Amino acid sequence: MAPTDAHPLGAHLRTYLTHQRWFAGKGREFEVTGRRVFPWLSESGADPAVRIELARVTYDDGHEETYQLPMAYYSTPQDHLAHALIGAGVEASVGPVLAYDALHDRVATRYLLRGILDERSLDGLRFHCMEGVDRDLDLPSLLMTGEQSNSSLAYGDVAILKVFRRIAAGRNPDIEVHRELTKAGVGHIAELFGWIEASWDEAADDSVGGADLGADGHRHADLAMLQKFLRTATDGWTLALTSVRDLYAEADLHADEVGGDFAAESHRLGAAVADVHRHLAELFGTREWGQKELTAAAGAMQQRLDAAVDAVPDIEPYADQLRLAFDELASLTEPVAVQRVHGDLHLGQTLRTVLGWKLIDFEGEPAKPLAEREARDVPLRDVAGMLRSFDYAAANLLTDHPGDAQIAYRAREWAQRNRAAFSAGYAEVADLDPREQSVLMRAYETDKAIYEVVYEARNRPSWLPIPMAAVRRLAGADEQEVDQ
Repeated sequence: MAPTDAHPLGAHLRTYLTHQRWFAGKGREFEVTGRRVFPWLSESGADPAVRIELARVTYDDGHEETYQLPMAYYSTPQDHLAHALIGAGVEASVGPVLAYDALHDRVATRYLLRGILDERSLDGLRFHCMEGVDRDLDLPSLLMTGEQSNSSLAYGDVAILKVFRRIAAGRNPDIEVHRELTKAGVGHIAELFGWIEASWDEAADDSVGGADLGADGHRHADLAMLQKFLRTATDGWTLALTSVRDLYAEADLHADEVGGDFAAESHRLGAAVADVHRHLAELFGTREWGQKELTAAAGAMQQRLDAAVDAVPDIEPYADQLRLAFDELASLTEPVAVQRVHGDLHLGQTLRTVLGWKLIDFEGEPAKPLAEREARDVPLRDVAGMLRSFDYAAANLLTDHPGDAQIAYRAREWAQRNRAAFSAGYAEVADLDPREQSVLMRAYETDKAIYEVVYEARNRPSWLPIPMAAVRRLAGADEQEVDQ
């Protein structure tokens, strides 16, 4: 690997980054201040010349991030890749080139797939393949749309390669969890086929921070993971919205009277989540939080509420009541079991297949530091996230029915029915019933709603009323308004 130097395509790359959904620095001033390059994946003299690169981004406040950019260098313009052009320049050992984002190039992405299946090992790069995977797989890739923090390539209907765009040193939780669940034969996930990791000498480059040195004295970072393609899958969010549309189309019927009733699926999903939690506890172990740890968790929630009030003043009238949920959490005297959890569970992180429900994306909330994403937590954090997702699904289509009190009532009824069904399904498999854990559930659901308010205010202001309704409910404001 070459040391990190100024990027020769810095100005072009800066422009390219600002237009990518997965780039987290949109709207902030930044410069591309360096890069790390790995060995060529392509043969000498090949066109394109393909390799993996890391680009260091430095913001005007001094904060730094590192992004992965697999690059395809061509000697002549490629019209079919015009949308993925980063810029033209001179690349050492190649000469004058046009640089393209390689994930858009079916020729270039074959090198990533073959690297995993052949378990290649290069200077600073290692490709891993799980046992039992078909090593003869040779299919063109298709870059999938709709993702934000990562990029995914579908190789036919057999495999999906998720490429992590923002890189942090250390083991990516998504790979770590999927590897153990795959080896254990857990059915509620998409099997892991392989992954790509990088390593580098800390003395030569500190552009990717965030983890202690490995046993070999180098830093390590995971770059991508290859999984089984679930060809019959439909995501839970889409299925839930279909159910809600069916209900709204029959406004005079209750949720359990409509053909698209989702409660049975919610019940099965709850059982699937509990089964995954059970395996995570067995594979990664459990601990207990005493009052000290619970007080610290409540304090962190309080801090997030304080920051949210500063960011979104609409929360302030409800803040004192919301804090009571965290005070109750800190006052618990009985120890609480904690374990590895999903960390960012909602309907969009689930897939319904002919073989049942599958959970995906175990990397946690991408904006959080790696240490927080892989830390143990109360499994009810995942339950709270899913309950909030049912509220989102029910309220998402209310804008199509402004002022319709009956539809609004049906929305609340749908959410309550599916929240109850999910909790019942979870309780049938798990060692605890969410409906009997009011203090924990209120604290974690409040914390999630506060996160949602800030997220929507910054990214989707038109959606802000959805979490604000949860804030009012959790603060007891809805009941007060009814009493008045």
